[in-house]
Amino acid sequence: MKNVTLGTTGITVPQNGFGALPIQRVTMEKAVKLLRMAYDGGMRFFDTARAYSDSEEKLGEAFGTGYVKREDIYIATKTPAKTPEEFWDTLDTSLKNLKTDHVDIFQFHLMDTCWKPGDGSGMYECMMEAKAQGKIRHIGGTAHKIGIAKELVGSGLYETVQYPISYLADEQELELIRMCEERNVGLICMKGLAGGLITNARAAMAFISQFDGAVPIWGIQREEELRDWLSFMEETPEMDEEIAAFIEKEKQELSGEFCRGCGYCMPCTVGIVISQCNRMSLLMRRAPGLNWDNEYWQKEMERSAECIRCGKCIPKCPYGLNIPELLAKNLEDYREVMAGRRQVFDR
Repeated sequence: MKNVTLGTTGITVPQNGFGALPIQRVTMEKAVKLLRMAYDGGMRFFDTARAYSDSEEKLGEAFGTGYVKREDIYIATKTPAKTPEEFWDTLDTSLKNLKTDHVDIFQFHLMDTCWKPGDGSGMYECMMEAKAQGKIRHIGGTAHKIGIAKELVGSGLYETVQYPISYLADEQELELIRMCEERNVGLICMKGLAGGLITNARAAMAFISQFDGAVPIWGIQREEELRDWLSFMEETPEMDEEIAAFIEKEKQELSGEFCRGCGYCMPCTVGIVISQCNRMSLLMRRAPGLNWDNEYWQKEMERSAECIRCGKCIPKCPYGLNIPELLAKNLEDYREVMAGRRQVFDR
């Protein structure tokens, strides 16, 4: 496993980071065990957010109680703030939760505008003041829209940019990677498994290993998942003809519009679990072992028929998807699959 440096930050870590969004779904005990197991296995970069319920608190319990020296790990978190008052409140809360006196990278979360000095918002000035106070070491931003991500990189104001990057990357996303390399901006790669649609960890690791200055943050919730990523510390997969051919086949299968399951469209006006129902066709085909045909998901999928096409979810989608149309298509596909399975059972 090679070490990479995140742009001008000077942060140098193994190219194998821990995405701490999923640990909000497990107990404190399990989360602490996972985080310490990751550290013991060689991971040094941990990414969380104020918005991930108790994820920060779990990181604080794992690493802020003397288990490691603070200087031996790098913690990135995010603020959802839209005003200076919210900025300082969320930063102080994050520091308290993380049990630390500083955050290595503080990021504006899910940016829909590129905050700049003098723009009247006061937001970037907050970052500069927090840095001057020593509460944060480096300034970053996260985005789900390619135009915003490129603006962040081009502005010269953000030391790191976080964006969804996987081996399904299109030409615009590959251009973003090149921009970061050319301008020496650290790239933090979220959703390296495309929200669970990618199931080949070796191919995912081989793809990102091609790029210097990029750190993937794998969303980890279970020990078996973590063991896969830690196994690459000693023997990192490299891009070869076989993996390249596999990725090309995957890109053809997943070409076009599909839901990554980010959940930013939620909540639904009528209670539809959009982030899962909107990609059920792919989930049933690519992760059949998760029993998407059980009674619970049958009921949830049928709820998709209750969509009133209010359109409130559409502007929330970072990928510009026509969510009502995708819901209808996925429900149709789901019904066909279920009908086929019932015919087999009836025989």
